[in-house]
Amino acid sequence: MMESLMRRSKFHVLVFMLFCSWFCYVTASVTYDHKAILVDGKRRILISGSIHYPRSTPQMWPDLIQKAKDGGIDVIQTYVFWNGHEPSPGNYYFEDRFDLVKFIKIVQQAGLYVNLRIGPYVCAEWNFGGFPVWLKYVPGIAFRTDNGPFKAAMQKFTTKIVNMMKAEKLFQTQGGPIIMSQIENEYGPVEWETGAPGKAYTKWAAQMAVGLNTGVPWIMCKQEDAPDPLIDTCNAYYCEKFTPNKNYKPKMWTENWTGWYTDYGSPVPRRPAEDMAFSVARFIQNGGSFVNYYMYHGGTNFGRTSSGLFIATSYEYDAPIDEYGLLNEPKWGHLRDLHKAIKQCEPALVSVDPTLTLLGKGLEAHVFKTSFGACAAFLANYDTTSSRTVKFGNGQYNLPPWSISILPDCKTDVYNTARVGVKSWEKKMTPVNSAFNWLSYNEQPASSSGDDSLTGYALWEQVNVTRDSSDYLWYMTDVNIDSNEGFIKNGQSPVLTAMSAGHVLHVFVNGQLSGTVYGGLKNPKLTFSDSVKLRVGNNKISLLSVSIGLSNVGSHFETWNVGVLGPVTLKGLNEGTRDLSRQKWSYKVGLKGEALNLHTTSGSSSVQWTQGSLVAKKQPLTWYKATFNAPASNDPLALDMTSMGKGEVWINGQSIGRHWPGYIARGSCGSCNYAGYYTDTKCRTNCGEPSQRWYHIPRSWLNPSGNLVVVLEEFGGDPTGISLVKRT
Repeated sequence: MMESLMRRSKFHVLVFMLFCSWFCYVTASVTYDHKAILVDGKRRILISGSIHYPRSTPQMWPDLIQKAKDGGIDVIQTYVFWNGHEPSPGNYYFEDRFDLVKFIKIVQQAGLYVNLRIGPYVCAEWNFGGFPVWLKYVPGIAFRTDNGPFKAAMQKFTTKIVNMMKAEKLFQTQGGPIIMSQIENEYGPVEWETGAPGKAYTKWAAQMAVGLNTGVPWIMCKQEDAPDPLIDTCNAYYCEKFTPNKNYKPKMWTENWTGWYTDYGSPVPRRPAEDMAFSVARFIQNGGSFVNYYMYHGGTNFGRTSSGLFIATSYEYDAPIDEYGLLNEPKWGHLRDLHKAIKQCEPALVSVDPTLTLLGKGLEAHVFKTSFGACAAFLANYDTTSSRTVKFGNGQYNLPPWSISILPDCKTDVYNTARVGVKSWEKKMTPVNSAFNWLSYNEQPASSSGDDSLTGYALWEQVNVTRDSSDYLWYMTDVNIDSNEGFIKNGQSPVLTAMSAGHVLHVFVNGQLSGTVYGGLKNPKLTFSDSVKLRVGNNKISLLSVSIGLSNVGSHFETWNVGVLGPVTLKGLNEGTRDLSRQKWSYKVGLKGEALNLHTTSGSSSVQWTQGSLVAKKQPLTWYKATFNAPASNDPLALDMTSMGKGEVWINGQSIGRHWPGYIARGSCGSCNYAGYYTDTKCRTNCGEPSQRWYHIPRSWLNPSGNLVVVLEEFGGDPTGISLVKRT
């Protein structure tokens, strides 16, 4: 009888376990107090890392997240990218690199939490700050202010995302990994400029977010007046002096910048591992309980997603995990060891506020001592040049310059931010294929005679015409020179001047390139002014305006312009200066090769390609294609594009981004001394070299053989110099 009861009991337990595997969720409450975020009533010191799902591939996600976990990360932070999810009004996309639910579930499977920054404004050096371009053309709209059309659109998308998360049971209160969400993003400085409408918008955004009933806290970063119950947080290189706007809110750091973004024409920013560790330890010793690395893995701006104007395709950000998914040592390992030391201190850190003791000039001890016997100490030396020996408790401790030692028991020095016990890894790019059999196709400059062109008696703003469907817009007009009008008497050619809001301008006269000008990150506007060869009779002027990502930051950046806005003048005719700005102009969106889908496997056969010795070199507006086999190893791959000018690259129809290795980095580079406060210009490399030389090819985009690579070249390059390399 007893044996039968035991068998029944085991059976019922098994049935219950199976039932729970299908229907039961381990739910937990998420709250906060002045010390920390509480998950199911337990205060936590949380170490977070930013990984943006569209900047890598789904095949890369599990490895990236596992490496983050191995590095001591508790939380994965990501933005939600509106323009990727709603490319046209009401038409949503959540697949491939934009499969947000899949990304979050992989984080959950790894046992980590999620900080979901819904925004939906993201900044992030992402095209148009994450807003879809169609939003700009909603009647009566003004971005990020107390504006009815904008608030309606923002609320609709935010609600869409929250409801999707709820449907998939992804909030922590439903058993999911999301422990907090963010509304808006770094709005405080914009609110200050906007005034009363900005303050009203902040209040509305907070109320709207709370009204969605996610069950987890909401945050606002760089928002000193974040309305209750939202938590205001800090974004900076250092945040130890930051205090939340209410004493019952925790001290949180949502962006500790691991480096900075790379822009075409500037050196590559780096941030030493020692300074990263110092900034985190200093924040924690001052009562901080949540730190997020922006970025922990930066990734790649695939396609035309990069913005901020002139932002490079690489978004490596000197992050602990590099663009290719490899560990960036010693930064990854040094921070991993820091996280271990901090977690050893966690019982004391979450229980009491620190007491501060001055140990000498520039020397401090922050001590967390509890009534139940836990004790942790942080010993700091703020001198940037000299090591110091300090007495603390019954011991003596040597502190290198600009460093903090961590003592989890108030006795044992287990970690110092300036002592790196991890070896550096040299990053190598080894050629594996430089023998591509290239074919070429020369694109002819557009002319105003085509039936597919638009016409008007004015210069039109570029995005108004393209709706950002292409980087390229042709401005075309005719210039007639009467036979008895003549040129200026000394025989010089007339001077054509064209002023543009940016970002690149190619000038063609009668089908021949007359010159190229481009701006830069600090000043995207440009002016072409040079002599041009005209003939008696009709002359065709074709201006190819090129955008390099739309503005992503600034007050009402939706009103900023791109393209040739004039004036456009011709100086040197006997009649004097001729203003071409208000004569008839024709417009064509994009390049012919784009319309023919030359970057795809099917479209590449729609034109006659040149082969062998006739392949074009150093010719503007040229398309190239070749096929190659994938190398046998699993090492990450890239294309070395140093022999090329500017354009875009596709692999099997997928864009790996804009290339511009010909833009040489100018600025100050030199030795990188970590001691002392860091700025993004303090430690830079690559001066006199291309800002970006290598362009990441995701392994999952490749077939074993017969892979198609297509290169669009604007300026004129030599494709025989392109090589496939592996990253080790």
